[in-house]
Amino acid sequence: MQAKNLSPREIVAELDRHIVGQAAAKRAVATALRSRWRRQRVSPDLRDEILPKNIILIGPTGVGKTEIARRLARLADAPFIKVEASKFTEVGYVGRDVDAMIRDLVEAAVKLVKEEEMQKLRSRARAAAEDRVLGAYGGDRDRGRSRLQAGALDEEEVEIEVSERSAPAIPVVAGPGMEEMTQGLQDMFQQMGQGPLGSIFGGARKRRRKVKVKEALEILTEEEAARMVDMDRVVREAVGRAENHGIVFIDEIDKIATRESAGGPDVSRGGVQRDLLPIVEGSNVNTKYGTVRTDHVLFIAAGAFHVAKVTDLIPELQGRFPIRVELEPLTRSDLARILREPSGSLTRQYAALLATEGVEVIFQDDGVEEIARIAAEVNERTENIGARRLHTVMERLLDEISFDADRMAGARIPVDASYVRERLDGIARDEDLSRYIL
Repeated sequence: MQAKNLSPREIVAELDRHIVGQAAAKRAVATALRSRWRRQRVSPDLRDEILPKNIILIGPTGVGKTEIARRLARLADAPFIKVEASKFTEVGYVGRDVDAMIRDLVEAAVKLVKEEEMQKLRSRARAAAEDRVLGAYGGDRDRGRSRLQAGALDEEEVEIEVSERSAPAIPVVAGPGMEEMTQGLQDMFQQMGQGPLGSIFGGARKRRRKVKVKEALEILTEEEAARMVDMDRVVREAVGRAENHGIVFIDEIDKIATRESAGGPDVSRGGVQRDLLPIVEGSNVNTKYGTVRTDHVLFIAAGAFHVAKVTDLIPELQGRFPIRVELEPLTRSDLARILREPSGSLTRQYAALLATEGVEVIFQDDGVEEIARIAAEVNERTENIGARRLHTVMERLLDEISFDADRMAGARIPVDASYVRERLDGIARDEDLSRYIL
């Protein structure tokens, strides 16, 4: 896979469609993504020397840190996983194997590449699925195919044979740090399940189902496409993509930052940092698909850093995150833009959901401003959870309509400032109530 040829300005413009503000963070990740494209065009002898510029995003919750990383990965068709650094301290720093994040990244890459391959094979798979449906349906094949493709048989019932993978009959239980051994045992049982011991160990088995023709075509097309995929090639491509284009988002990295201390929980947090260091520096990680190098994986870390500072991370780990960007807290104006501008904004989501019941909800400008005002005020008085506050405010605002929508078909409801104030002002002003409800 070649990195997409998007300029930093084009990348920022795409991110702007989904995320409001945070120009500095968008510029940083856009440059990091473009640098990957540039690296692919450098002479091979120098290419391996060029390491990704890992990034730390600093800012309070709900300002868009995770969404920026997730959208960036989607934009690049890159394998992406999110991990929370604090989870590695749950049973001490030896509790959960830090290498697991790379194994999860490779799994994400395999899934991504397999889906792409299946999409390429879809037309061939569809033809094979049609043959299987026609074989089960009986009758004249040529006449049946034309009727099938025209949709004339969609509602007819047909009995088909589909593959189903049963769970292993022998459960595999593993303690902390034994994920790789567990995976190996499960793979062994799966392979045995495809042989003569399949009834004991589980595996693919056939089952007959009676479904409508339209559904049968979808089921069989997916099954045929999966069967046609060359998994050896998928794995080779996936490992390469994980190594050269993978993005790991490490959230809550501030929770493992620690000042010098003689003992206590700081020992565990310091241990997690030392375990993370070789992964971020570049090392070889054993996975079920072979050894994976992490030298060119892009790591984006994020944290609020309210108590700890970036300088509280061990110096070696700090050095592996040369780009640091501080994200701005969201203002009332930002919250209003978040409700209006993104293609998947909350106002569009709620309007679309209620339209399925025949209820037309129209968010007027003054209503959107009032929702943003209340969300901003509650954030100031209680915990500032950024844009996530909009979810709780909107849910409370539309609670009655959502509950009664099935009996309101044909209703047209304009959501203006007075409508918002009538339903939310009392709750927003009562600090105790807003703490628990908004």
